Amino acid sequence: MIIGGGVMGASIAFHLAEAGVTDIVVVERGELCSGSSGKPIGGVRAQFSDPLNIQLGSRSLRAFQDFPHRPGAGIRLDNVGYLFLLTTDRQAADFEASVGIQNGLGVPTRMVGPDEAHQLCPYISTDGLLAAAFSPTDGHARPALVVRGYADAAARAGVTFATHTCVTGIDTAGDRVTAVHTDRGRIDCSTVVCTAGAWSGQIGAMAGVDLPVRPVRRQLAFTAPLAPPAPRIPFTIDFASSAYFHNSDDGLLFGLADPDQPEGFDTTWTPEWLELFRDVVRERAPALADMEIADGWAGLYEVTPDHNALIGRSGEVPNFLYATGFSGHGFLQGPAVGEIVRDLHLGREPFVDISPLSADRFRTGAEIRPEAHVV
Repeated sequence: MIIGGGVMGASIAFHLAEAGVTDIVVVERGELCSGSSGKPIGGVRAQFSDPLNIQLGSRSLRAFQDFPHRPGAGIRLDNVGYLFLLTTDRQAADFEASVGIQNGLGVPTRMVGPDEAHQLCPYISTDGLLAAAFSPTDGHARPALVVRGYADAAARAGVTFATHTCVTGIDTAGDRVTAVHTDRGRIDCSTVVCTAGAWSGQIGAMAGVDLPVRPVRRQLAFTAPLAPPAPRIPFTIDFASSAYFHNSDDGLLFGLADPDQPEGFDTTWTPEWLELFRDVVRERAPALADMEIADGWAGLYEVTPDHNALIGRSGEVPNFLYATGFSGHGFLQGPAVGEIVRDLHLGREPFVDISPLSADRFRTGAEIRPEAHVV
């Protein structure tokens, strides 16, 4: 059983079914892609500071490119690149070091100067801009189309999707999960995979597994249609403030992480949040500050203490696997994680060692490698 019908649940279901695993049930409390994966546009990138995240992002980028063939769906992938705008010597030095690691792993990132950054994104002001990091193979796609593509292919292979079904409890015997209780009945199972996103801590607790995930609201806004149309620009991020913007249909999408946002499951969109974005963008991309806003959206990040994912198999409950806590990077790592969890279930060696992402790392004193390129 897979608990959670977002990109992780759908990807894992597809990869398991493709490998011949039968009797898979995906339980989702709402509609598929109704949780954190439901954001209208998702960035896809391999620009990270940690080699493990670079490898997860890079492998997933290749899968997104191949998505029309496997599993066979259009996802509106647009490889416009990611452009990180850097305004301090420390940022520039850190990103330059990361570019070296990325290049060594086959990612074509490069440092660019303020003038080239402006050429790539004409909206930005170069005042106070020291440098930028750009990777042309990054970009964005549509999470809902990715989830639907995986889910449709998985369903064709025999996977059952139980939507509008809430998990209410988990039975264990000894060190194993034996059944999952839902508001529509009990389901006996030999394996549970938790992909419940921001709700994963609650699911883990039902099985006696500590998954340190906390929910934090993130908000977006969409401009009204622009005339003349916006130029095709990279996914552009002012790293110091986390403000970002990129193309979205016939306008632009704006985002910003509010540093004072309290934890919680509230997904109310608050227009007041826009003033935070506008205050920042007046300095970095002035033309955006006065654009008319047509709509907004709020969703949840599933955040861990070090902003890295939790992927692995429980040491205490060996038939409980998990893939959660991606801290905003789940969509872009979904294809690779689907492969990894498939291999963990089948007893295979994954393409990369994910032991550093074990949920146990926070209580065993294992080395923690915080991810620096967090948006």
